[in-house]
Amino acid sequence: MAATIALTSALMIHSLRNDLISQMDTDIKNNAQTISRQIIRGANAGTNRYYAVLMDQDGEPLAVLHPVRNEETTRSALVDLPIIPPFTAQEPLPSETRSFNAPGTTADSDGWRYKVYGLADGSIAIALPYKEVNDTVERFTASALLLGLFATAAASTIAWLAITRAFKPLSTVEKTAAAIAAGDLTRRVEVGNPNTEIGKLSSSLNAMLAHIETAFAGRAASEKRMRQFVADASHELRTPLVTIRGFSELYRHGALQTQDDVSAAMGRIESEATRMGQLVEDLLTLARVDEQRPLEAKPLDLLLLGNDAAMDARASAPDRDIKVIGLDGAGPQPAPIVGDEGRLRQVVANLMTNALRYTPEGSPIEIAVGVEPVIDDKKDSVIEVRDHGPGISEEEAARVFERFYRADSSRYRETGGTGLGLAIVAALVAQHDGTVRLLDTEGGGATMSIRIPFEPAPDDDRSVFEYN
Repeated sequence: MAATIALTSALMIHSLRNDLISQMDTDIKNNAQTISRQIIRGANAGTNRYYAVLMDQDGEPLAVLHPVRNEETTRSALVDLPIIPPFTAQEPLPSETRSFNAPGTTADSDGWRYKVYGLADGSIAIALPYKEVNDTVERFTASALLLGLFATAAASTIAWLAITRAFKPLSTVEKTAAAIAAGDLTRRVEVGNPNTEIGKLSSSLNAMLAHIETAFAGRAASEKRMRQFVADASHELRTPLVTIRGFSELYRHGALQTQDDVSAAMGRIESEATRMGQLVEDLLTLARVDEQRPLEAKPLDLLLLGNDAAMDARASAPDRDIKVIGLDGAGPQPAPIVGDEGRLRQVVANLMTNALRYTPEGSPIEIAVGVEPVIDDKKDSVIEVRDHGPGISEEEAARVFERFYRADSSRYRETGGTGLGLAIVAALVAQHDGTVRLLDTEGGGATMSIRIPFEPAPDDDRSVFEYN
């Protein structure tokens, strides 16, 4: 901006000087006849501005008309006069439109500008000093300089205020970024006008911070779950190991005197080893689920899984009344889906194991299978395991799908549970974009309801889903 003002001022000064010089030439031309008459009549003073010299044909001065400041004396030695070269008759006179520059007689002279006009027996040169032109240009230059400095200062101040006001939110962004770098992920940038660039930047930054905070919170929660998982797994594995080690030491020290004692000890060792093996298998299953390994998805029917689970349960608990029914209590209906058969069989097996393990002997169990509408013509294939035991309280229901959660540790110890069965169910169902819910069974008991998106069976596979 300063360079622009300086360039503009220089051009204006140059233009002003040229205009003033042109005005000098016009003044000399307009007053040439008057000054010529004065000098021919013999006057040598009487003007305060013009200098004139009358020369003969040999270039010798015949008369001089020079500016004076008073009438007492000419004081020619104190007055700046132009040094004009002589013009002779042998030399062609210059055009009357042409002007010349001449130095002055004083050391501090600003110079003169003159024109030469031809006469019948000689010539006359008329000059004006540059002093007035230079004084005017100097005053204008000083004014332009002051005005330029003022304009630059004012523009700089306005620009500084405007930039400071416009970028004030950036200082807030900087402070927020510093707080976030220090670990405070809850900080947000205040958004002024969301339509400005800074407003859009602030909104984007806030959205990014929200994602970062969520990611960090998720990582912290995951680490917490992992630490709890490792602690619980270590505790669960230590319990059977302590039992096995204790009976082994009893046997090694000869504390088991009779064959019955040895048989009982070996039975306990075998039981704890089996439970520890089951725990390890469950841990491996959860680890594979956490790794998000791809599913071996293919068309299948939940009705087929329900029938197989009921058949297996009748074999292990012949005293139970185990039936496969529809969701409304009538006959079961096909519930086709696309999923990993092996993992879904484990889901149903875990639910049946829990129903058999934690309900009174002889109590009935129903496996309900069918399809239910959801929204927008979408459907869910549903399979439910309904028991008629004591049920689960509301406090326990909120945590039954947590890993290693046990409503009654002594009961789980007695029945051989690991506390991972329902956690495995929830994880495997989630892999199939499904949900698992705990409901109350009508008349008492607990119902585990699994819903997986409905997928129509291919025509060539429809025979697989027929229920006899």
